[in-house]
Amino acid sequence: MDARTIIAQLRRQEVPSDEELQWFAQGLADGTVTDAQAGAFAMGVCMGGLERAGRTALTLAMRDSGEVLRWALDGPVIDKHSTGGVGDCVSLVLAPALAECGAFVPMISGRGLGHTGGTLDKMEAIPGVSVNVGRDRLTQIVEQAGCAIVGASARIAPADRRLYAVRDVTATVESLDLITASILSKKLAAGLQALVLDVKTGSGAFMKTPDEARALARALVDTANAAGCRTGALITDMNQPLAPALGNALEVDEVMKVLTGQAAGPLLDLSVALGGGLLADAGLAKDAAEGERKIAAAIADGRAVDRFGRMIAAQGGPLGFVEDWVRYLPEATVIREVPARQSGYVTAIDGEALGLAVVALGGGRQVESDEVDPAVGFSGVVRLGATVEKSSPLAVIHAAREDAAQRAEAALRKAITIAPAPVPVHELIHERIT
Repeated sequence: MDARTIIAQLRRQEVPSDEELQWFAQGLADGTVTDAQAGAFAMGVCMGGLERAGRTALTLAMRDSGEVLRWALDGPVIDKHSTGGVGDCVSLVLAPALAECGAFVPMISGRGLGHTGGTLDKMEAIPGVSVNVGRDRLTQIVEQAGCAIVGASARIAPADRRLYAVRDVTATVESLDLITASILSKKLAAGLQALVLDVKTGSGAFMKTPDEARALARALVDTANAAGCRTGALITDMNQPLAPALGNALEVDEVMKVLTGQAAGPLLDLSVALGGGLLADAGLAKDAAEGERKIAAAIADGRAVDRFGRMIAAQGGPLGFVEDWVRYLPEATVIREVPARQSGYVTAIDGEALGLAVVALGGGRQVESDEVDPAVGFSGVVRLGATVEKSSPLAVIHAAREDAAQRAEAALRKAITIAPAPVPVHELIHERIT
């Protein structure tokens, strides 16, 4: 086998064999395949596609290019993945709730990408928390706390690490086959028995239309199940931020309000819906409805927040974080409201624009080397369909400097549309894919 032969097959719109895809993935991992060949491979997949069998073979080959975790635990090993949005901090609510229901959750997560926030960046807003742990330490944390939220080590799916970097500079990111293989190779390398996917659609999502989201959800679910991991998905609305806050520390604050019973709304609702189906797929509930009741109960009676505290402490955070989290979270220098300039109804929110405004504040990265300011962002963001009066707040800006706050205010005003008449608001959950 050699890279040129495999690339030539793709150019002819032929799907390489399972063995050829396995060879290519290993070549990506060990350097046998050059960057030029990796780019040509990615473009060939983009232009011709791999079909269902080829997509599964590439996913498994990329998973097997590195370390695949094995577990000896007295419960199922499960996880959740989101395709990215704004104000989406479900992982921090769901991981401890799942652990309280009898599961073990080694949640391998990522950092912010584009306008979307990153789960690891949210975790690092908590002083002392480490998300970079080795395999042995990850095993200890999961055994002790039942859950962990960490980054992927260099030994997890190294073929994906290499191919993703090439895709980013060769205009080959938007391929259903490559997106599927990238997401699932890392998740399956965690040794999961069940997985739930939250596929976003709307203004704050990468998949802007329901049809795009449905196609991705179907590809992910079919591929994961073919790989032996029981998987379902929800297609969920991202035409507005999920939580009323954007920014790392601000979203952690929203998580803590949900876990301590001080807030409800879409963040809680989606956490319960995702967890319910996952518990059923993992054999910890007879169906999704029973699973939802278990997740809701674990949050309502305080067990989930106690579990969250154990996880934070195990990952190096403060021992008393859940008792007084406000004391530990960083606070911005400039905090001020943005008043509405007219009365009316909130009829549209450009989630991508809001996310990019947070990045501009310093809450995300414009280049890989940027340091993230965990304190900046927006809180108290109005909801779609809300009635606003002139001078009532649209959101609260948290910034490091006054000039940055002024730019953020201009971006926020452009992102939120106020009109004389209301418009219908999408349901939070569009569809369930099984």
